[in-house]
Amino acid sequence: MNSQNYLVVGGSSGIGKAILTELVHSGLKSINFSRKHPEIDNIDHYTLDIVTDELPELTQPISSLIYCPGSINLKPFKSLKKEDFLKDLEINFFGAVKVIQKYLPNLILSGNGSIVLFSTIAVEMGMPFHSSIASTKGAIEGLVKSLAAEFAPKIRVNAIAPSLTDTPLATKLLDSDAKRIASQDRHPLKKIGNPEDIAKMAVFLTSDSAQFMTGQIIKMDGGMSSVR
Repeated sequence: MNSQNYLVVGGSSGIGKAILTELVHSGLKSINFSRKHPEIDNIDHYTLDIVTDELPELTQPISSLIYCPGSINLKPFKSLKKEDFLKDLEINFFGAVKVIQKYLPNLILSGNGSIVLFSTIAVEMGMPFHSSIASTKGAIEGLVKSLAAEFAPKIRVNAIAPSLTDTPLATKLLDSDAKRIASQDRHPLKKIGNPEDIAKMAVFLTSDSAQFMTGQIIKMDGGMSSVR
């Protein structure tokens, strides 16, 4: 397995950085695209903006592609402009499409590739002020299932749908003890997600242990979407 190449898009902080850390600690070779270096040794890093920049040419096989960029744009529906929806789509959905289309030949070269994307439990549950991001992530879930069908049996495609996770992206939602406690209490397990746990799931989905899984949306939400 150590000869495999992992491409992690995003990774300067949060879940992406935790995934890179997990891969490096496991001795797995990683290529990273992000806007700044994640300050992790033993990775091949390219500084770029996934939305606006041209993607580099890669000639080596890619065994796993993990796409992490995302957004948390929570507003009342009446306050959202078309530009808000487009911005969320650009980073979450079209960025993923751009990367997958670019490196699909590299994934095919690996002979047994995998793709991991990210959704949110707000797609399934329906939450106020989530109309833009939930719509965007709903598109991701549709993409996952369509590509899983189209790429089988050569490439597996799955997604993780977390609830609120303790990352820099969620800082405004967790910037006081009262907010943090309220967020924990909304989860049956009485805690919020952490990047390391989600990173372990992402790496698992690329591993030999997940060879019989494709087209799946894995909920990591402390029981929020299924337990009362």
